Amino acid sequence: MDISVIVPLYNEAESLPELSEWIGRVMTGNDFSYELIFIDDGSTDSSWDVIRGLSEGDANIHAIRFRRNYGKSAALYCGFAKAEGDVVITMDADLQDSPDEIPALYRMITEEGYDLVSGWKQHRKDNVLTKNLPSKLYNATARRITGIKLHDMNCGLKAYRSEVVKNIEVYGEMHRYIPYLAKNAGYGRIGELPVHHQKRKYGKSKFGMDRFINGFLDLLSLWFLSTFGKKPMHFFGYSGIFMFIVGFVMTVWIIAAKLIHQAQGVRYRPVTDQPLFYLALLAVVLGVMLFLAGFIGEMISRSSSERNKYNIRETL
Repeated sequence: MDISVIVPLYNEAESLPELSEWIGRVMTGNDFSYELIFIDDGSTDSSWDVIRGLSEGDANIHAIRFRRNYGKSAALYCGFAKAEGDVVITMDADLQDSPDEIPALYRMITEEGYDLVSGWKQHRKDNVLTKNLPSKLYNATARRITGIKLHDMNCGLKAYRSEVVKNIEVYGEMHRYIPYLAKNAGYGRIGELPVHHQKRKYGKSKFGMDRFINGFLDLLSLWFLSTFGKKPMHFFGYSGIFMFIVGFVMTVWIIAAKLIHQAQGVRYRPVTDQPLFYLALLAVVLGVMLFLAGFIGEMISRSSSERNKYNIRETL
């Protein structure tokens, strides 16, 4: 099978018939063999009934229905597990992503050798203050932290080699950082394709401004886990040693200053009356605690079932 198209959705009943017909038209026109997988993320409208009706008339359509709303990451995870195509395409169900981009995405994977291609909505049709500006700031931060030069990392329209989606785990709200997950799994050929972005035709967006704050926190978590997840002592140990040395140096300074003043007969405040003494004490305690946190982290890491999981490219 050439392509698996995965469409996560939540309360998008109105757009599904048009989207399904549009995808089918593109696939037929380019002679692709394909499957269309809808992931109903606990919709409370008639989305599932619409999907059931569509599947009865088209053997290419498959679907998964969650009992409740779990989020986009969970939907993509299940979709990736079910996909059987050589190339996997993800897109949103709100008709803002154009299926006409699928052939170009497919060629970039199969002919140009990319592992992952992300869409880039150069000309967004969203509100400037609530979507465009926060999105630019978010993507600039993501580029800085991840080192992946994508203009629109969170674009729902993406293409993957099948091998990629089978070797990454999308959880929580990490769907925003699938390119970073792929890079950490060893799939570094990541490209970008400018795509057409359309205004939402039906309903309203399911995402609020809180997604940018949550996204930034998720990015920090992912960066920390990918950098220090298997070697926590490298972070906590270095930090602990630094804090301990700072506290120790301040303590020595205070004691030396007191002894010198006493030897010279100069009046000197008691050590316990000096704020610097308590800062030194705090630094020493924090240093010890960070060091112990590193030991605990190492013990947890060594007990993890993932500690020796590696993606092997090929063997002879």
